[in-house]
Amino acid sequence: MQVSILRIILSWRMLVTFFLGVSSGIPLLVTGSTLQAWMTDEKIDLAVIGMFSLVGLPYTVKFLWAPVLDRYVPPFLGRRRGWMLISQILLMLAIGAFSLMRPAESPWIVGFLAVLVSFFSASQDIVVDAYRRELLRDEELGLGSSLAVNGYRMGMLFSGAFALFLADLIPWNYVYLLLAASLLIGIITTCLAPGAEGQVTPPKSLREAVIEPFIDYFKRMGAFEILAFILLYKIGDVMANSMTTPFILKMGFTKTELAAVVKTFGIFATIAGGLAGGILLIKLGLCKGLCIFGILQAVSTLSFSALASVGAYHSVLAATVTFENLTSGMGTAAFTAFMASLCNKRFTATQYALLSSLMGIPRVIVASPTGFLAERIGWVHFFIFCTLAAIPGLVFLFRYKSWQGESPPFKETAASPGCDEFSMNS
Repeated sequence: MQVSILRIILSWRMLVTFFLGVSSGIPLLVTGSTLQAWMTDEKIDLAVIGMFSLVGLPYTVKFLWAPVLDRYVPPFLGRRRGWMLISQILLMLAIGAFSLMRPAESPWIVGFLAVLVSFFSASQDIVVDAYRRELLRDEELGLGSSLAVNGYRMGMLFSGAFALFLADLIPWNYVYLLLAASLLIGIITTCLAPGAEGQVTPPKSLREAVIEPFIDYFKRMGAFEILAFILLYKIGDVMANSMTTPFILKMGFTKTELAAVVKTFGIFATIAGGLAGGILLIKLGLCKGLCIFGILQAVSTLSFSALASVGAYHSVLAATVTFENLTSGMGTAAFTAFMASLCNKRFTATQYALLSSLMGIPRVIVASPTGFLAERIGWVHFFIFCTLAAIPGLVFLFRYKSWQGESPPFKETAASPGCDEFSMNS
């Protein structure tokens, strides 16, 4: 079993999935915290810097142009790899153009470039997600999703922490040239990656590409229940995470401890959790994985309540953060695999873009009142409340088997109450 898992992890399909994840993660902070740091160095007004948060809007509404990427096939490399190469080349040019700018002299031109980068980056995300679903076999989706997410985080580390480190050594213009050059990892991977279209026929018209994904989705068993599950599965985790930083500081820990334990060590714990979750999904099956990882997520949220009761002990903080990040990584691996399993390969780009946008709704809406809630009921009861908020999403998993209907998203090898497993054919 160990040899088979290792063979899958090191397979070319999985390596392609990982490297494309890195390519997708690089642009996010190019127009986010890294650009904000450059603008701060350039003495740009804080009000202007704040307005730049709007450049991330394309990531939220990427489903609007996803049907175009489903419908039209470039004349090279096929439907998915062709669009990937186009978006990556345009991304490289747009990021490289930053090196010709000075934000203090041309802030709005920089803003326009940032919007272009976000648009091309969101377009890359659309086709990379669709390609991953079409490239991997059903039983590989869990591990593949975890490798993609971990690759994404590695890309963010490069364009975030590493770029800031470089900015202390070389001018910002050269930093952005290096960030543009880093997109070569995606371009090379795309050119060498295997085709994934198979016998899938693209939509015959743009109207079909826009309307059919919705019709196809809502024809499936339990369509509205699945949407509710997507909204609720990580809601407790999202609520707790939105208050983790102020909680740790208010507990009396220093910013150095926050940086060391949460912002650095915690990231690697999340990566380890994602990889572990992907491997465990091969053995557990998707439904059992969602259930077990969801329960572990809730327990890890409850552990912050214990930390609030015990007090500011560094060892307890390290254990709590490690546990929370490990379980969050595991839950994310299962969750992304589940969403990929819902997509019809004819409309993968549109359906996955819609589902992933829906997944982001709790992050914006539910997280907003958490500060008020924590102030009113206190930290101990706040994290207990977040733990209880995870229960409705887990309850929906009892309906998992009925969602499969006649076309289960994963191969069935055995059944347990409310869950169907998938097997590994390698």
